[in-house]
Amino acid sequence: MTAGRKPRIAIVGPCASGKTVLTGRLRALGYDAHECAQEHSVAPAMWRRITDPDILIYLDATLSTIAQRRQIDWGEEYLAELRRRLRHAREHCDLYIATDGLTPEEVLRRALSFLRDGI
Repeated sequence: MTAGRKPRIAIVGPCASGKTVLTGRLRALGYDAHECAQEHSVAPAMWRRITDPDILIYLDATLSTIAQRRQIDWGEEYLAELRRRLRHAREHCDLYIATDGLTPEEVLRRALSFLRDGI
């Protein structure tokens, strides 16, 4: 990362974990944030190739939370497969946020706190 520029941020996680919302809110604040649909790829480091981030944020959610946020036609078995595809990203993330029970504002606050204090 070059001095004076905001870090390039990649956001990954299972479907309906909050990636789109967090990406939009960070962008609205001037951050170079990018949602990466790593959960749909079988290439473990696709997040790195697509976004080449300085910071990787992993958002997670349980099946019950995902089902509250979005109508789904899959269950724990598919969620386990998504998490398997995301394992490499989870192991290399700079910030992990379990979004269950959090509002979008709370997720944003946690991310901003890390971006402000964690780098």
